[in-house]
Amino acid sequence: MIGPETPRRTVLRSALAATGTAALGVALAACGDKDSLSEQANSGSDKGYIAGDGVVTQLPPSKRGHPVEAGGKLLNGKHFDLADWRGNILVLNLWYAACPPCRKEAKDVEAAYRAYKDKGVRFLGVNVRDGAAAAKSYMRTFDITYPVMLDTAGRVVSALHGVLPPEATPSTLLLDPKGRIAGRVVGEVDKTTLKGMIGDLRT
Repeated sequence: MIGPETPRRTVLRSALAATGTAALGVALAACGDKDSLSEQANSGSDKGYIAGDGVVTQLPPSKRGHPVEAGGKLLNGKHFDLADWRGNILVLNLWYAACPPCRKEAKDVEAAYRAYKDKGVRFLGVNVRDGAAAAKSYMRTFDITYPVMLDTAGRVVSALHGVLPPEATPSTLLLDPKGRIAGRVVGEVDKTTLKGMIGDLRT
């Protein structure tokens, strides 16, 4: 689990080979090159959440693979399709209520959402474990206002095999305006890192 100090984050501009994978209508680019994250993905974990190794990965446009295709029902009852959100940067954040690093990063993710929601950046929370009541309680506790979907079956994480480790919670993915994965953080993300990654995509 994450200790009292935020791990050093090193930006890796690694080459990820794109392959198609799908589950529950989600089609995602898979990681082809081996790095510390793919090694974690291969080894697996059973502790329920991951602190990550402090590594941020950002991809140049030529290495971003295929767009993410996903749709479903948000916690507020509205339906969504990521194809309708193209033209915007998308921050995809995986969390659940009892995850300590998720709770630690929650206010920073919400702060980034509020800073960028009117600047062409959308956010989607993916709750990987809770029912609606627990998820809504968490959202009230941390004053979360960005859209959230429930994925208690873990199919979104499964669809990200090779991009995220099996127990990759919390994790944050950034999609470019074409819907392609442009960056990832496994483990807790802080406001400075998240805003920096968003800023890189906006330039």
